[in-house]
Amino acid sequence: METPPWYVLTGTICSGKSELIKELMKVGYNCVPEVARTLIDEYETIGISSKELRKDESKFQQMVLERKLGIEEQTPKNQTVFFDRGVPDSIAYFEICGLLTDDIKTVSRDRYRKVYFLERLIFKKDYVRVEDEATIIKLNRLLLKSYKDLGYEIVYIQEMPVDERLKIILSSL
Repeated sequence: METPPWYVLTGTICSGKSELIKELMKVGYNCVPEVARTLIDEYETIGISSKELRKDESKFQQMVLERKLGIEEQTPKNQTVFFDRGVPDSIAYFEICGLLTDDIKTVSRDRYRKVYFLERLIFKKDYVRVEDEATIIKLNRLLLKSYKDLGYEIVYIQEMPVDERLKIILSSL
């Protein structure tokens, strides 16, 4: 079976993924926002804070993975889609939590045509970004390793204005 025309924007916290997703949507692409942020926002609307939701980080990361898999199951395999983080991102987050990753590795193969790995920009803490500097550095390394180990084609995108990053992505499809 051919890999669907799906693409992932990934990188550590504050690498500009969400801004690029917004720009891709403006030019007409189907995009899926970051599942973890969407999940946190949903819980916030019913009165459960990010801190409360993430009190058990392992459970939270399992919820994120299940939601990602559910979304991808419903995403048409013949449409070009950009994801703000892909299923292999969960490998890195699970490793940080000390969870097993073998099952994720099995379902993570051959899901995407290409992965865009964004260099980190300036860190801005908010209600979703709870990681400390050491975790951010470790996460960056683990994210890259997750995609490399699965054999994905990775396009590295350096720090630059969002319109230039967008041009790189569009020219490499």
